[in-house]
Amino acid sequence: MAHLIESMAHTGQPPWHGVGNRLPAKQSLDIWQQAAGMDWTIEQSDVLYNVTSDALHIRPFAMSKVLYRSDTLAPLSVVSKRYNVVQPHEVLHFYQDLVQAGGFELETAGVLKGGRKLWALAKTGQDMRLNGGDTVKSYLLLATSCDGTLCTTAQFTSLRVVCNNTLQMALNDKVDAIKVPHSTKFNPKHVKEVLGLGLANWDLFQRNIHELSHRSVSPTEAIIFFSDLINDPTDDDDNIVLSRPTLKLQELYQGTGMGSDLVSAKNTAWGLVNAVTEYVDVRREVA
Repeated sequence: MAHLIESMAHTGQPPWHGVGNRLPAKQSLDIWQQAAGMDWTIEQSDVLYNVTSDALHIRPFAMSKVLYRSDTLAPLSVVSKRYNVVQPHEVLHFYQDLVQAGGFELETAGVLKGGRKLWALAKTGQDMRLNGGDTVKSYLLLATSCDGTLCTTAQFTSLRVVCNNTLQMALNDKVDAIKVPHSTKFNPKHVKEVLGLGLANWDLFQRNIHELSHRSVSPTEAIIFFSDLINDPTDDDDNIVLSRPTLKLQELYQGTGMGSDLVSAKNTAWGLVNAVTEYVDVRREVA
């Protein structure tokens, strides 16, 4: 399970991995919580250690605590006593007022790595349309962890998060992301106030995409771009040795990729972006 999905729910098109419950549009957050497998809580307990071989002398370690799932009692992590947990229901209810009054719609939500990572994703309604009918959607992502690997992060993204790969891709775009470390208590109201500036950044993102869709790319430029991205080796004559990933990327770019025949993507820099996105999101997993 390279996608690392424990459970998830979604509306619209099923994710590539086929995991998850499909929901009709405009369902309540309670229904989302159950369908996404987020209807449990993160509990905590003392860390204990044994000082004798007969297990008769067990002592607490006051500086840390164990986090575990309320439903399965499975351990999740050992963290500092000062670690602030964000519960699964808090991830979903972050969107409550945005859905009720802001025109947002939940698109995906789920649990990764056995409960160690959580995310939810909502459509903002601020989509953009490129030449040839290519549509770039705008989403608001909230993701968190309970094992210290991820701050609670809120950000706008154009990626539909459906697995660990797409989550990492979205999080790698660090521009204007709001990050709340687990040493600080998560304040949804404050995060949303800061995100009020985010739609201006989406406007900038739209302009960048328009520029990419109008930037022509020759076949030679494309293969050099993919080869540099993959870091292909060279032979004794300093010729690039094209790797399997580079050839797959070129194949996606030249016509087998989703939307590669659209005017906005064919022989353009935007097409390069789409090919890389599809390769990382889907093709690499099933190769």
